[in-house]
Amino acid sequence: MNMDLTADYNNRARVPDHPAYISRWHAEAKAWREVADCDLDLSYGALPRNRYDLFRGAGGGGQGPIVVFIHGGYWLNFDKSVFSHVARGPNAHGLDVAVPSYTLCPEASIPAIIDEMRQFCLYLGKTYQRRLVVTGHSAGGHLAACMAATDWALYGADPGLVQAGLSISGLFDLRPLMATPMNESLRLSVTDAVAASPLLWPMPNAMPFDSWVGGAESAEFLRQALSLAAAWTGLGIASPYVELPGENHFGIGDLMREPDHAMTRRITELAAA
Repeated sequence: MNMDLTADYNNRARVPDHPAYISRWHAEAKAWREVADCDLDLSYGALPRNRYDLFRGAGGGGQGPIVVFIHGGYWLNFDKSVFSHVARGPNAHGLDVAVPSYTLCPEASIPAIIDEMRQFCLYLGKTYQRRLVVTGHSAGGHLAACMAATDWALYGADPGLVQAGLSISGLFDLRPLMATPMNESLRLSVTDAVAASPLLWPMPNAMPFDSWVGGAESAEFLRQALSLAAAWTGLGIASPYVELPGENHFGIGDLMREPDHAMTRRITELAAA
């Protein structure tokens, strides 16, 4: 089997019209912030990018779990403002959605970014006294899986702080990225790549965690999603693999903005469980 890891992980080259997707993300995110019931640019920590936006669900009354959506960009790009509009779908079902930013590589290592997201989840749990459903796209899908696989009791929190999750085109074994040009910025050592790969972690809580991916994505992204679903299913976890036919890496990134999309409905189910 021939492998070209550089090509398989270069999503922008695989989707030549990716600028149109990103432009739409920015425009729709801005439009949703202007009409949503939301609190913007709240702090969860001391670092400049330790900020989040909270979008309140219609008629939700601040009850039930908070949906956490973590943005992607290979830990190198974007911030919370690019994905505000993904809250629209869950908000329509009464769910509150929190969208955080985090320090980017190479200023921060990926293990340090994982720690920032843990800090964020701990902050939400303490501040709002509610459980969380974690989701995210691409690198955000990786971070969502890391939150699902965290033993929260080690941090003095409710072991069930994260009650469920759904990754969208996530990355769960980071070792292949060491063989790509991106590692000049990611700066993954073997030690960090292993430590930051949730596929290799024990899973302390038997929560449901879905692994969704676009059918038009690269062989590596399909393998990553299927590998996590298979490994966690083997641990006795409800971890379905869901492949959306025809969706590329950018097209799948914000489908949750649609209240009636299957992904949004699944998030709603996970929150209600």
